[in-house]
Amino acid sequence: MNRDAKTQTALIALARSRRMQRALAHAYIHRDAPLPTLRLSLGYMTSTACTTDEVTGLGHRMTLLGVAPAEGVAYVVEEISDTEAPIIYRLWLRGARAGHLVPIHAWYEQSHDAMEIRARIGAIATTLEPAGLSTKEAWMLSTRVVQRRALRVGGKDEPPIRKFALQLRVEPVSGVGPSGHTTVTAFLRPGATLAEVWSVPGENMAIARVTYTGIPSGIGLAKDTMVLLTE
Repeated sequence: MNRDAKTQTALIALARSRRMQRALAHAYIHRDAPLPTLRLSLGYMTSTACTTDEVTGLGHRMTLLGVAPAEGVAYVVEEISDTEAPIIYRLWLRGARAGHLVPIHAWYEQSHDAMEIRARIGAIATTLEPAGLSTKEAWMLSTRVVQRRALRVGGKDEPPIRKFALQLRVEPVSGVGPSGHTTVTAFLRPGATLAEVWSVPGENMAIARVTYTGIPSGIGLAKDTMVLLTE
């Protein structure tokens, strides 16, 4: 008997039931709200345009480099392309800035050379503690559109594009354990996917990588963010 497969199936079923409970509760709260007209709905859904010409690329991908317990931060690297210098961030684990993803500007004030930045990233990686990869099926991602906007492209006679303030919330399927949320700017469509979750060594914390449409190029390219999960 494959217990891992049965556990994974049970977690997925529990996540679906919790999503259904949330959907029913949301529908009950907004039961007296007026429904949008068909004209408004179709007009909004069909007014999507591109902000730039279609480009090749897979978007911006983030990876968790490791954790520095003494500093109380995790280091995150964002790859933009093969030729450009990656962006390195500190994800604060404690204090007033806990959960904030802050780029290390000082690295780029001295040099923008991609090879030099990658060499510095390789050097600092040897001093960090690795984070253990967690079972993704044990976690659940929920999204909520906080704000909708339409942006017009300057100098182009095209319909506006859709812009969303998208709230991302990650929590354990069991309902017990660390959870966290953040808000990102998404374009064209307000979808997101839970990609990976890591456990922070020595702490009752976790870090989740969430992918969403955050680059309004062509039909939209993927962008990552990191969400700190705490008790």
